[in-house]
Amino acid sequence: MLSFIKETVSSWDRLKAEKRPIFIYGMGDGALKIMAVFRQKGIVPAGIFASDEFVRGHSFEGYKVHKLSEVEEQVEDFVIVLAFAAGYQSLVDKIVRLSQRHTLYVPDVPVAGQGLFTYEMCMENAEKLRKVYDSLADDTSRRVYSSIINFRISGDIKYLLPVTTPKEEIYKSIIKPTSHESYVDLGAYNGDTIRELLEFTKGRYSAIYAMEPDYRNYKKLSKFIGGMRRVAAYNAAAWATDTELPFAAKAGRQSAITASSQYKVMGLTVDSMLDGGAATIIKMDVEGFEREAIWGAAQTIAHYGPKLMISLYHRNEDIFELPLLIRTLDPDYQLYIRHQLYIPAWETNLYAVRD
Repeated sequence: MLSFIKETVSSWDRLKAEKRPIFIYGMGDGALKIMAVFRQKGIVPAGIFASDEFVRGHSFEGYKVHKLSEVEEQVEDFVIVLAFAAGYQSLVDKIVRLSQRHTLYVPDVPVAGQGLFTYEMCMENAEKLRKVYDSLADDTSRRVYSSIINFRISGDIKYLLPVTTPKEEIYKSIIKPTSHESYVDLGAYNGDTIRELLEFTKGRYSAIYAMEPDYRNYKKLSKFIGGMRRVAAYNAAAWATDTELPFAAKAGRQSAITASSQYKVMGLTVDSMLDGGAATIIKMDVEGFEREAIWGAAQTIAHYGPKLMISLYHRNEDIFELPLLIRTLDPDYQLYIRHQLYIPAWETNLYAVRD
């Protein structure tokens, strides 16, 4: 038994036991994933709704899309399953207000990989979870770790909001960027995290290296860094070896490596990209392939001990496998976990720094 895990019944099992009507809030990829699990578990939704301003008489997966106001007028007591992500304050506030009127679940479905994040999965990996928990550098990290696990099991947003840390605080208290960083950005998107870093260094740096596999995102990135000195950008995916990879381009943050795609992109390791050169900060947000990216940076990590910022939420196993991998590569790293404003538990990241 892990004392920091309080929830033992998954959101899916609670929904299966529900007697009240269950309505899915939202459309798109998140709703499709939730509906797929519903079918597996024999959960039948009563319908789908969207915010009033988004409803234009359309349907989704055979269901007429209702307005929230229509559902509230017609159904006295119902359960809401949130099927989209909220990453800014006004939308998070709206969801919180909704949860105060109705029972609301945010079931965890992995961004990448298979399976569901359940109490049973946690028990199967109890020793790994305990090792990570015991190795964390501060009480805040342990509190975040516990809360994220309990949220992912239960789908209850009460676990998320109290452990949300502003991005600025993370930079100032953990990363502490200086004016001479050699920054490696893996999954650089359109340059947004490069922009973040430069805000804290007042535009100063030693060098910047960026990888972005989606070509349309890469063009946006190239436009952003155009004219900047000592910046190198690669239309490539961070990987464990230098190779060629099948890639599904979606022109957004969700583009990813996938065996089903005929399109190919270059896979590149950090170690070969830097060719022995230094890195002082490495950020990894590579849609579920962080493990491969870490292995591709193993020599750089061992030799230079850069500060690491690693997404911890794409795959179910990331929450224990990635911290343990970093400690395997270098036991001297101090591990911190922070969750930025987001529902569901995306933007939960590992920050690793040497003493």
